[in-house]
Formats: sequence, C-alpha cells, structure tokens
Amino acid sequence: MGNSTASLDAGAMAYAANHVAEDESLTAARQRATELGISPIGAGSGAALRLLAAAISAKNVVEIGTGTGVSSLWLLRGMADNGILTSIDAEHEHQRAARQTLASADIEAHRYRLIAGRAMDVLPRLTDGAYDMVFIDADKAEYPAYLEQALRLLHVGGIVAIDNALWSGKVADPAQRDSQTVTLRSLGTEVAESGRLISALLPVGDGLLVAVVTPETQDA
Repeated sequence: MGNSTASLDAGAMAYAANHVAEDESLTAARQRATELGISPIGAGSGAALRLLAAAISAKNVVEIGTGTGVSSLWLLRGMADNGILTSIDAEHEHQRAARQTLASADIEAHRYRLIAGRAMDVLPRLTDGAYDMVFIDADKAEYPAYLEQALRLLHVGGIVAIDNALWSGKVADPAQRDSQTVTLRSLGTEVAESGRLISALLPVGDGLLVAVVTPETQDA
C-alpha cells in the first residue's frame, strides 16, 4: 500500500493543476486579467468548478467577482445547456473584459447576466433558495457576509465554492495574523464545524473551500 500521509511535491501539484488544458479563450482572458491587475483562479480550480457545476447539472449559478471571465467561462462550460450565470463585479472594466471572453468562446448572451455593482448591494435582491451554486471570489473582508447570502440563495443540495481558502499558505500558519488571513481561517473553521454544511477544502490553486447545503440549513 502507498503512504496515504505523504505530501505531493510541487511538480505533482503542478501536473494535477494542469490536468485539464485551457483553450485560447481562457488564455486570452488570463492575459486581460494580467493587464488589469487581476489574479483569476488557476486552471485546476477552474476545472474543479466546471466539475461541480456539471455534477449537479447546475441551471442557476451566482458568481461573486467576475474578473475577466475566467471562472465565468469554466462555470458555464459545466452548467446545464439552459443554465444562466449571474455574475457580480464592482468594476465595469472587468465586466467589459468578461463579455469579450464569453463572446470569444461562443457563449450565447442569454446564458449570463453581468451585474455591475457592490456584491452586498446586489445579493439581497436575488431570490431565496433559487440557486444551485454560488462561487465566491471577491473582497476577502466580506467573505463572511457573502457566505451568509450564499446560504440564503442556495436550495438544499446546492453548492457554495470559496476561492483563496488557503491564501498563499498563510491560513495554515497560525503565526499569520493579518486581517485577511484571520478572516479566511475563521471562515474555514465555521464551514467545517457547521452542522448545516458538508464540506471539503480542496488543495487546488489557492485553495477551494467547497460545501453542500444540507436540509438543516433550511430549518435553522
């Protein structure tokens, strides 16, 4: 038997992260992100999002943090053919770039709606229990508020996925006490200990915290 406690080296992690190759549309979206100073999710995290969306045949998905459309495109490629992505970003320039990304990938315009605005102004206007999946990748200080909104928006069996859950390895180091790290660490603990969620922290990209809503969420 292999050693189940052995850690994968950097080469193996890189190999896993690039298991699914990105196409020209995603490569171009990453270039736009570089030009705008945005750090999009990695290919491994994108592939995980596509897998999660496909596993539940997601039809209604909320994305908090559009960026240049890297994660948007991964999500849409996993969603049901008639699925609609609602993506929120405070920066109009980011969403212009995202529209270019989605158009280049031949994603029909009726399959997504891009809303420019502060997430905590937009999310309360969305319908309770109407969504299959919520992806969070925006202002780290507001992650706890985003999670609260996500649990309201998701139906039982819905998935919340949270990017940057490892935060460049700082979350795993108790000595790191800056405000963003503490917020992410506390959020991870909250999700792991919640009786309302079934969760796993996936070591892809900068850490992808994933949780499924259980019936207890609706009764809480």
